[in-house]
Amino acid sequence: MSVSNDIVPIGKFKTSISKWFKSVHDTGHPLIITQNGKPAGVLLSPSEYDELVYKRAFLDSINRGIADAESGKIYNSEELKGELRKIRKQG
Repeated sequence: MSVSNDIVPIGKFKTSISKWFKSVHDTGHPLIITQNGKPAGVLLSPSEYDELVYKRAFLDSINRGIADAESGKIYNSEELKGELRKIRKQG
């Protein structure tokens, strides 16, 4: 990220929206849009957004697994196979 190129006031953003979308696409860098000198929004490329969503889902899954393990919600191999058989019979 480049402070001089990747942070823009909302007024400047509104006058050249097309240019900023092209810049985000070409550089892959997010664009921070400010309002009254404070961050107000971030423009990301679709691929950057997809990557963030994927990483968030992956980390949430890991955290759920850790929480399950810490609370004792675990199965050994035979118990897991039995649970999977039950689910298959129901489906």
